[in-house]
Amino acid sequence: MGDTTRARDPGQAAVGHNTTMRIEGICTMAKTQSDVAVVTGANSGIGRAVALHLAAQGLSVYGTVRSIERATKLQNMAAEAGVEVNLVELDVTDSASVEAGLARVLDEAARVDVLVNNAGVGGNGVVEEATIESFADVMNVNLHGALRCLKVVLPGMRERRRGTIVNVTSVAGRFGAIAQAPYVASKWAFEGVSEELAQELAAFGIRVAIIEPGITKSAIFAKNLDTTPAGSDYEPHLRRMFQFYAAGHAHATDALEVAQVVHHAITTDTPVLRYPVSWGGPEILARRPRISDEEWIALGAIDDDDTYYRAFSDTFGIDVTTAAVGDA
Repeated sequence: MGDTTRARDPGQAAVGHNTTMRIEGICTMAKTQSDVAVVTGANSGIGRAVALHLAAQGLSVYGTVRSIERATKLQNMAAEAGVEVNLVELDVTDSASVEAGLARVLDEAARVDVLVNNAGVGGNGVVEEATIESFADVMNVNLHGALRCLKVVLPGMRERRRGTIVNVTSVAGRFGAIAQAPYVASKWAFEGVSEELAQELAAFGIRVAIIEPGITKSAIFAKNLDTTPAGSDYEPHLRRMFQFYAAGHAHATDALEVAQVVHHAITTDTPVLRYPVSWGGPEILARRPRISDEEWIALGAIDDDDTYYRAFSDTFGIDVTTAAVGDA
């Protein structure tokens, strides 16, 4: 859940040059006076909204994209908003690309004050049918990609005893979202690493914030179409997962709301570790602890789809019956 961005095949060549969108007439603080933020996966959805919003709030923003040539919409939106975003070509699945791209940021800006680990991909499938390769590919983006970026920026933050790490996970990192096994595995792992990281970095004055979106307006709905083989016993699980997204699409939160939460997490004087946001996120995370594990498991044993949808809606306080699959 949340926002996803397709990663380039790890076998493709790494790229790492950067460019800057210079907006005529812009009035911003000098880089030496404003915090420097890096936002990964900035070309669409949550990442794009975060990059633009942080720039509008006066931060010096570097947005990583896999292809600058495909970042036309981001460039146009920055121009319309009168803000400056520095584009860096970077593939989070490639260590050399990450190191080269972030080295250019450090060469130009001298430091990174805020890292927003947003780049990610979806991954549908049940445990039995999803391939080991699909688990590995999703993990390589959603977890390993963030780790690659962290390893570059943390030494400087630790030396300065200052910085903020914002990890965009998902509501699916806190409960076993049906029929999304590779995605759930990656987001649970990212949640665990983030919680450990927060404690490890506390002594160095480095803040860690976990953003946990539910369903957010983005291109995820057009991309997240992997399904189960025809005739599979698991077809009901995939159907119910798609219904959840179809219902959520009708109420999906604008990515700007997530960006505002990110900015709050960076700037607040009373930070917390986790920030649930977007349609379904706060409700599911608030209500899941109120039911037993056995009650959660029992939802999966319901035979009839309509009965399942009503039970899910009653349990979590969100309506998953309002849109039919195919309406999203």
